[in-house]
Amino acid sequence: MNPILNEIGTVFIPVRDIEKARDWYCDILGLPVDGEVLFGHLYVLPMKGTGMILDSKIYSEEKTFKAPAFHLNTHKIEEAYEHMKNKNVELITEIEHDHWFNFKDPDGNVLMICKC
Repeated sequence: MNPILNEIGTVFIPVRDIEKARDWYCDILGLPVDGEVLFGHLYVLPMKGTGMILDSKIYSEEKTFKAPAFHLNTHKIEEAYEHMKNKNVELITEIEHDHWFNFKDPDGNVLMICKC
């Protein structure tokens, strides 16, 4: 029996400023800004399923995601696109194949939202 589970526990996102990143991610995800910054450089976003941890200790421009390492889910891709547009998020693609689009966080990480 393999001791490694076929599950992703969490994804670490390299960010420059932990407080600014926390506020930005909480805003776009509609999450309350609660919980504390751990050890001066980690913030655990309260996600359903796979977790996301913002980490300012691992940040460098070379370590940012140049291609999406994961996607955030939506049932309403057009509404998600408009939501991000209204939040002045840097959108780097249009909605592709009526299914997904890419954007950048303020630190330059390329992320994706995908219709599930």
